[in-house]
Amino acid sequence: MIERVHEHIISELGTNTRTDTIFVLTAIILNLITLGINSGIASSESNDTSTIMMFTFVALLIVVNLVAEFGLIRGRQMRRKLLSGLLKMYKDQGVEGYYDPSLLNDYKTRYNLFMLTVLFTGLVAIVIPFIIR
Repeated sequence: MIERVHEHIISELGTNTRTDTIFVLTAIILNLITLGINSGIASSESNDTSTIMMFTFVALLIVVNLVAEFGLIRGRQMRRKLLSGLLKMYKDQGVEGYYDPSLLNDYKTRYNLFMLTVLFTGLVAIVIPFIIR
């Protein structure tokens, strides 16, 4: 039975990693695309329609980045719980020496860097077109 629990935890960690990757890539790609679109709009002749389009893309950007940030926060929490369970299982089985618990802090740092990257590219995608305008 313990092998099945171990397989399930490892499977959930894999799913967690894929989901986090999707959040990060989607947010960054959308940020860069929106930066390009809004910069193009900002450098063209200004009218009400172009302003509405820019603010629509900014709204989309904010929503997607918030979803990505919350998704990463939940992903970090889930990974911590799964790894804590895995460490407890390893301790119960007498093999805890093979997994360094300091990796939990490394994962936290990685998540913080992902979140900073999403946040910063989002801010750049919002601010630069308005500076151009």
